[in-house]
Amino acid sequence: MTEAVYTPLAGGQPAVHPDAGDYHRRWLLIDDEGNWLDDRDLLARIEVSLRFGYLVLQAPGMLRLDIPLDVIEDDDSVRMTAGIGGQDVDVVDEGEVAAIWASTCLERPCRLVKIHPEASSVPWPR
Repeated sequence: MTEAVYTPLAGGQPAVHPDAGDYHRRWLLIDDEGNWLDDRDLLARIEVSLRFGYLVLQAPGMLRLDIPLDVIEDDDSVRMTAGIGGQDVDVVDEGEVAAIWASTCLERPCRLVKIHPEASSVPWPR
């Protein structure tokens, strides 16, 4: 029997945690044009785990980045649209610290966003 694989960071490494399925493809990295970065080789630099209520991102030579898993999304100023597989998806920007961390890690401008909890179903490419 094959065990399910859950990737909280879409296109990234899987997370081994009993609750990982609840956060499958919740976060993604987008480029400076707002499109999903789906380069698996690039995203392989980032180790993803869930710990003590946080999404934890780690990479060689980088400090750990902890993002709260469950936040009430009531600040419309951080909402934006991201392109995923040719479709526009409602997302929430995780802020400047996360953007700087991700951009430094991947050596290109990008932002960490998460799918808005009220967004419709995401059309993930195969």
